[in-house]
Amino acid sequence: QVQLVESGGGLVQAGDSLSLSCAASGRTFSTNAMGWFRQAPGKEREFVGSISWSAGSTKYADSVKGRFTISRDNAKNTLYLQMNSLKPEDTAVYYCVGAVRGMFPTSSPYEYDYWGQGTQVTVSS
Repeated sequence: QVQLVESGGGLVQAGDSLSLSCAASGRTFSTNAMGWFRQAPGKEREFVGSISWSAGSTKYADSVKGRFTISRDNAKNTLYLQMNSLKPEDTAVYYCVGAVRGMFPTSSPYEYDYWGQGTQVTVSS
């Protein structure tokens, strides 16, 4: 059974940093793209960032560009999201995603076959 398990969420103040991790099990994602999405209460799910299989290329939403950094450790089958200069509008449940076929970063949720259960990030003003 394939699982993506996020961790590292929590409550922080505006301007703080937070690091999320996503541990994959049941299959390796070392040859596939992975990424992060988020969903705030009452809002649609939105793309945050994604990374290629080799970590050679990344793609970010404009809203997080320059503040968030996505990385991966294929040996550990783990994905990371470093979030700096957090804003209240970053408050959301953050989901880790993994593709089965795609190798390169994409913002389309339909390109990802596996989704984690999500971890809550709350940024207070």
